[in-house]
Amino acid sequence: MKTKNHMKKLIYVGCAVAAIASITSCRVVRPGEIGIKQTLGKMHGGSRQPGSVAFFPFTTKVIKINTRTVESFQTLPLPTKEGLSVNAEISLLYHIRPEEASNVYQKFGTNYQEVIVLSNFRATAREISARYYAKELYATARQNVEKAITDELRAHIEQHGFVIDAVLLKDIVLPPQIMQSIESKVQAEQDALKMEFVIDKQKKEAERMRIEAEGIKAAQDILSQSINEKILEYNRIKMYEGLMKSGNSKVIITDGKTPLFNTLNSDVNEKNEKK
Repeated sequence: MKTKNHMKKLIYVGCAVAAIASITSCRVVRPGEIGIKQTLGKMHGGSRQPGSVAFFPFTTKVIKINTRTVESFQTLPLPTKEGLSVNAEISLLYHIRPEEASNVYQKFGTNYQEVIVLSNFRATAREISARYYAKELYATARQNVEKAITDELRAHIEQHGFVIDAVLLKDIVLPPQIMQSIESKVQAEQDALKMEFVIDKQKKEAERMRIEAEGIKAAQDILSQSINEKILEYNRIKMYEGLMKSGNSKVIITDGKTPLFNTLNSDVNEKNEKK
């Protein structure tokens, strides 16, 4: 009787294990992932594309490798050319080539990011930063530093199945004395630019005044060349004629050279007309 009960328990346990195995023997590989089937410690059947992967859970497991672009944010102390140390916030964007996922797993395991990617990234960043002065890292040479780190890192790890998408130098924290020196230099450059603007404005104003003076002088020269004694005499006569036609009393004093006008006849004619 006890033997039959024991057999029943074994059957129940076997059925339960089979049920669990049937439920857990399928794993889903999502888009942006590559599945690798490993049976008794050996790679089996190559890489699996996104979809469901069937396996026997007691002897086989499915490892999923992420092939999407990954961002790794690092805060690193970096040496500079003058021997200082600056804190840099850098982001590394990279991904695994899908066709190399199996090789990456076999060489570096699932901790490939720390083993091969970040270790090389930190060493490369320090090597490149030591070629530049702190003020260059902070302001003028950021793009050059990013490009140099990217190129150097590609040379080190792309042969192992990784693709470096970008290196982004987000922030540089300088020592206080260097920061103050840079701010003073920037202020001095701004003051110099302001002074150049003022000087340039004054030069342009002086040029404008010179051109205006030359124009006035040219106009005066033309006017003086066009005036002679005959024109002046003619204008004087016209002025006298206007005075004589006026009904008001008048006294005309000349220098004796101006022609005399017969105003008597004109006065008599005016009286006759009135009669």
